[in-house]
Amino acid sequence: MRRADRLFQIIQILRRSSRPTTADAISVELETSKRTVYRDIAALIGQRVPIRGEAGIGYVLGDGYDLPPLMLTPDEIEAAVLGAQMVARSGDPALARAAQDLIAKLAAAVPERLRPYISEPVTATPASAWARDDALDMARVRAQVRAGRKIHLVYSDEHGRTTERTVWPITVGYLATVRHLIAWCELRGDFRSFRTDRVVSAEFLDDRYPERPALLRARWRRAMEAADLAKIQQLPCDADGRLIA
Repeated sequence: MRRADRLFQIIQILRRSSRPTTADAISVELETSKRTVYRDIAALIGQRVPIRGEAGIGYVLGDGYDLPPLMLTPDEIEAAVLGAQMVARSGDPALARAAQDLIAKLAAAVPERLRPYISEPVTATPASAWARDDALDMARVRAQVRAGRKIHLVYSDEHGRTTERTVWPITVGYLATVRHLIAWCELRGDFRSFRTDRVVSAEFLDDRYPERPALLRARWRRAMEAADLAKIQQLPCDADGRLIA
């Protein structure tokens, strides 16, 4: 890796992390020595890049610093195009149009030598298997999530039984053939996943739920992690703690 590329990548590593990043972690990712990392960071600081750090704790990139737009590597371009293609094929109409616009903007903005990574990507996305129309306006769902507002659902389960729920929407999950609305359900007093194709009707309420959306999402993630850990602990192990096949 050229030194200029390495300096750029160090900034990228620090920019994507919300916590201090050690020189050891940077050296592992860049496949170089810690001594080289120390020299590179010193060079970046000398170029007035606002990197703060302390030995044994790690480095952070100061607020307000950014790189010129669209300084993308071929792998980053292909990752962006792959993700946008998946959304274009599987997302609701509003997101699908946004994904197509994103691909077009990338193609217009990147240098000519990088455009084949957009027009002829090596990685292909699977064909969409969506076969149902949702009774849920997904653009409004996303707006409710961002605003921290409730949704009243009439929901039909796999047996066709309907219930009415007032939920606190957290996020929308995309699986191979269905979308799921993840939410806190007031009826059940717990987190629940609702298949959007089983929503009979929805009313978007002005009522805010009592937690900030980010805190509610964090609580949901902790609950999912605890559930996964509980499942692992129930698996049979030998005397050394290895899973028994």
